[in-house]
Amino acid sequence: MHCSHPLTSIIQGLSILVLLLVLTACKPEKTLLETIQHQGELVVATRVGPTTYYQAFDQFTGFEYELAKQFADYLGVRLKIITYKDLGELLQALKNSDVHFAAAGLTITKERAQEFRFTSPYQQVSQQVIYQKNSLKPTNVQDLNDGPLVVMANSNHSEHLQRLKDNHNEINWTEKSNSTMLSMLNIVNDGQAAYTIVDSNIFDLHRSIFPELRSAFNIKDWEPLAWAFPPTPDTSLYATAENFFNKINHDGSLKAKKERFYGHRNFDYVGARTFIAHMDSRLPRYEEDFKSAAMELDIDWRLLAAVGYQESLWNPNAISPTGVRGLMMLTLQTAKEVGVTNRRDPKQSIAGGAFYLKKLLKRLPKNIQEPHRTWFALAAYNTGYGHIQDARILTKNKGEDPDNWFEVKPNLLLLKKRKYYQNTRHGYARGAGQSVLYVKNIRRYYNSLVWATEKTADYYVPVPQTTLAMLTPIAH
Repeated sequence: MHCSHPLTSIIQGLSILVLLLVLTACKPEKTLLETIQHQGELVVATRVGPTTYYQAFDQFTGFEYELAKQFADYLGVRLKIITYKDLGELLQALKNSDVHFAAAGLTITKERAQEFRFTSPYQQVSQQVIYQKNSLKPTNVQDLNDGPLVVMANSNHSEHLQRLKDNHNEINWTEKSNSTMLSMLNIVNDGQAAYTIVDSNIFDLHRSIFPELRSAFNIKDWEPLAWAFPPTPDTSLYATAENFFNKINHDGSLKAKKERFYGHRNFDYVGARTFIAHMDSRLPRYEEDFKSAAMELDIDWRLLAAVGYQESLWNPNAISPTGVRGLMMLTLQTAKEVGVTNRRDPKQSIAGGAFYLKKLLKRLPKNIQEPHRTWFALAAYNTGYGHIQDARILTKNKGEDPDNWFEVKPNLLLLKKRKYYQNTRHGYARGAGQSVLYVKNIRRYYNSLVWATEKTADYYVPVPQTTLAMLTPIAH
């Protein structure tokens, strides 16, 4: 019988251990991109706001959020959003690599470019000095000393003011922490400060709820917006993000997103003032009715209110030449269908309009996703479900996406031409053009209601600090 010597066994064991250590040491470490794809999670920092991240139609949305979600989908991972109230805290988290990158509407400034790695820009904005319409308009930097100037702390605006001061400009300002550009506009609107500085895209989005505010001049012309990455040696995720932006620029999806979030922002001073006045004088009478009907049917009450404003300017006695009447402007046939016995009763009208809108939302094919689903339902509310389906069929026959409102919209307009409507089931769509404008107006009123009802808060809408979005991987 042969027995191995104990020392031999120990030597063999040590040899195996050394071999394993050598093999482990030789194995290359995963890149950041590989680690993210292995763990299945992309962590992105942002701030709550109309250009970044907010809640609408009972789901999270926002230009930056939608871009980040599309990128996570491109990688085949889920998206984890972390929001920061203070811009300085967000930048520090980015510097510490607590997040993979920031999608927060950040401008590329000289100071930031020294600390972070930015992608190619996806948008250009200017820095605008904002003042009240009935006060003295400032025309240059020196005029800003005539009244208190307040800006966001740690912002590109404060950085630019500091550069101006370093270049021997006499200028004084106050910085406000834990603030948003919306709160800056609110401060000037309420007379707490004479001037503020905000990015041009933010002011354009908010003009409808601050019709008395004006842009005096650009204190700084066009600056690029981009995603910001920590300055780490590993550039695998950054390089993939650059490829992603090249892709969406080429395939048109970036342009489509810009149209979706910024394409309906025409400012009408008289219309905006009228809307604000009606929001103060008329909406309070019916707000609880909108909320009650919306809660019962699981609809955003502000969407119902926006429909009511577009239909009647919140006037329960409104009547059209064709006999449509009431706050939600129901036809006699629709009123009977939804159980409304008195169309001039605002409570009945709102409940009936909500029921009919919900019915249209349910009737649409299940594959139509939000927010397109809501926009299709609104168009159907105005021009009829049949014409919307005809437009979707026409869109599909042309090889376009019948579930995308922006691709269906121009084909809906074609239903006024004999060449197109003669082969459809429901024929000539007399109000097709009106329906396109109808949806555009309601989108504007809805967003105004969202921001107006939250304009005194730091957040536009109540959202949790961390949001996890599960995404379906797609081929790329």
